[in-house]
Amino acid sequence: MEPELFDVESPENLTIVAGDVTWKFDSAFLKSNWSCIWGRGCLGIHNEPTEELQQGCCSVGAHMDGEDEARMVSAFAAMIDPELFEFHDEAAAGGVFSDEKRDNTRVVEGACIFLNRPGFAGGAGCALHLAAVAADESPQEWKPSVCWQLPVKVDWVETSATTEVATLRRWSRADWGDEGETMAWCCTEGDRAYVGDSAVIDSLAEELTEILGSEVYVELRRRLSD
Repeated sequence: MEPELFDVESPENLTIVAGDVTWKFDSAFLKSNWSCIWGRGCLGIHNEPTEELQQGCCSVGAHMDGEDEARMVSAFAAMIDPELFEFHDEAAAGGVFSDEKRDNTRVVEGACIFLNRPGFAGGAGCALHLAAVAADESPQEWKPSVCWQLPVKVDWVETSATTEVATLRRWSRADWGDEGETMAWCCTEGDRAYVGDSAVIDSLAEELTEILGSEVYVELRRRLSD
């Protein structure tokens, strides 16, 4: 059945009711030309701009979305070719998680253990991402969800025993908590990252489809294109 869709509050706030989930959208962001500027002027998330480090938001370990995701990341980490993983030896010796809870990836030399630094022969950036591409697979299947979903954030609220409201929006400085007040984070606030060649609804089509499901994504794109 085609999802029921209607506008609420203003044209910038669309709602799609799909089964037990009511989706609400930050339409202004989805129609914007935001683009990730990692390695292209991103200021990072330290208290001072650190563009030269090319760490982006990887200066902290990635948070796992439960034990299943931790097992997945651990399994894929063991499959990465050492030539694509700068800290392969550290991972082999001490694992990829910060502790036995396996809630977060380790921070090694100031950033996530999976972040290959500029100048690494196998390529700078996320080792999980690079390994997925080398295996001709989607990086979404290899990376922690918080990593491949950024800068998209979904807030879930239960409205009954069987229904939920999910608000899909851009990350904000406030989402970092108290640390966000002082960090140099520039991802979705200001105009530094709004330099893409296409709208987010198209440039992040794969990620949005994974989050929403194909039917909701197609309907959302249709409405935003009208």
